[in-house]
Amino acid sequence: MNISISVKQLGKKHPLLQEKNIALAIENPVITTQKLIESIVDHQVQLFRSASFEFEDEDKIHLPNEHYLPILTDTGKAGFGALYNHNQVDLAKAQENAIQAFEDGLYAVFYGDDQLETLTEQIDLSQNKNLTFIRLTFLAGSYW
Repeated sequence: MNISISVKQLGKKHPLLQEKNIALAIENPVITTQKLIESIVDHQVQLFRSASFEFEDEDKIHLPNEHYLPILTDTGKAGFGALYNHNQVDLAKAQENAIQAFEDGLYAVFYGDDQLETLTEQIDLSQNKNLTFIRLTFLAGSYW
């Protein structure tokens, strides 16, 4: 089943990930929020595992174009496509972390205009609404 996903962060003008279509291996279009999150994590882990790991003898610098550098610095992470961690991802642990982060309120999930608030909430993916993940950031400071 194909779904459209975007990832946003509060306080940012541009989304971190703008409408990406992914194909999930789901038979029934009516699923719970937990199953949806687990399926998306499974899809992302499979993409990561399929990425080629090339060990280089020397570190080569891949400089981005001039117009691309401000975009990298605005997101707070300048990455040049190199994968330095060659460890395999544990799918069960990744799914557990994603579910725990949802329960802890580190991100919110919207299906169309409706917020998905519980893991047992039923979603009908056949409606083809956009799925939006919003990364929530918390204020930090002192009391003095």
